[in-house]
Amino acid sequence: MSSALASEARRPEEDEVEPGSGLEAEGAPTGQAENFIEAEEPFDDGDSAVGDDDGASYTTSLKSVVTDYIEENKRRYHAARGSTYFLPNDEAELDRLDLFHHCLTLRAGGKLHLAPIDPTPERILDLGTGTGIWAIEMGDKYPDTRVLGNDISAVQPEFVPPNVSFEIDDFELPWAYSSKFDLIHGRYLAGSVRNWPRLIQQAYKFLKPGGYIEMQDFDMHFYTTHGEFKPGCPLDKWARAVASGVSAFGMDPHPGPQLKGWMQDAGFVAVKDNLLPMPLGPWPKDRRLKEVGTLDLMQFLDGLEGISLRAFTHTHKWEPEEVKVFLALVRREMLNVKMQVQHNYHIVYGQKPWDAKD
Repeated sequence: MSSALASEARRPEEDEVEPGSGLEAEGAPTGQAENFIEAEEPFDDGDSAVGDDDGASYTTSLKSVVTDYIEENKRRYHAARGSTYFLPNDEAELDRLDLFHHCLTLRAGGKLHLAPIDPTPERILDLGTGTGIWAIEMGDKYPDTRVLGNDISAVQPEFVPPNVSFEIDDFELPWAYSSKFDLIHGRYLAGSVRNWPRLIQQAYKFLKPGGYIEMQDFDMHFYTTHGEFKPGCPLDKWARAVASGVSAFGMDPHPGPQLKGWMQDAGFVAVKDNLLPMPLGPWPKDRRLKEVGTLDLMQFLDGLEGISLRAFTHTHKWEPEEVKVFLALVRREMLNVKMQVQHNYHIVYGQKPWDAKD
C-alpha cells in the first residue's frame, strides 16, 4: 500500500461563501462558519445506511456512441491520443454523471450557474460536457442562445434542443473558434486537466469583453466538523490514494480552491469563490442538504469502482481484487452517518474586463 494512504487529513482553509445567496452554512461555531453543516440528532444504529450498493438510480441510462475506447477491468475508458483520464466513459459512468448533475444543481440552490450573465446571451461554451445534460438544460433555459458542449468522448444524446450542439475535441489543445462567447463554463473537471492556467487563459481569450467564466470544482479531501471521521480511516486513505493517483497521471485532483487565483492571474476581474460544503450521506438536519447528501452518497457508491480502479491499479500497483476488497471497507464508512463526512465544492466565476484588449 502506498505511503499516500497513511497521510493525515487536512481541513480546508480560507474560502468564501457568497453572503445572502442562501448557499452559506448557518449555525456554525466561531472560525468554522464556512464549513459547518448542522447534523440531525439523534442517530441510531438503524439509520446508519441508505439503501444498498445496488439501489435504483435516479436517472435513465443514456445511449452513447463511442468512437475510440479501451476496456480495463470490465470498464470502458476513452483511449484517443493515449488518454490517461482516470474515469470510465461507459453507461454506468454516464448514469452517475447525470445523477451528480442533479446533486450539484440542487446544492447550488437549483441554479445552473451563479455568474450574473446577460439575460440574453448569444453564445455559451460548456467544457468537458460529458453527457451534455448541463448544456441541454442551458439550451432550454436560454432558447435564443447557441450552446456548444465540448468533450473528448462522443457520449452525448442524439436528440437535443435545436440551439444545442456538441463537438468532439480536446479542450487542452489550441482553440480556433471564429466567434467569442458570453459564458464559458466547466464543471467537475478535477483529474481531467493537465494545465489549468493555460485553460483559463484560453477561456479569457475567447470570451467577449464583459463575458464570464464559471468553473465548478472540488477539493477531494474529506473532513468533518463534529463527526467520527478520523485521519487514517479507510475513507480517508481511499480519498488520498485516488488523489495521488490522479496526480501521478499529471492532473490536479484539487482544483476547486485554486480556481480563484488562476482566474485573477489570467486577467479576470470581480472574481468570486462560492464555497459550498457538500455532505456525504443523509446526516444534515437541513432538508435540502439531507437530499444533497443522499444524492452525493448515491453517486459515490455507484461510481466507487470506476473512480478507484485506474488510480489504484496503474499508480499504486494493486490487483483489481485487492481494490474491491478495500472498497468494501470504504463503502461501510460512507454509509455510516455518524462519520458526518463532507467535502468542499467551489463555484468560481469572473468577468473579462469591458476594456480588455486581446
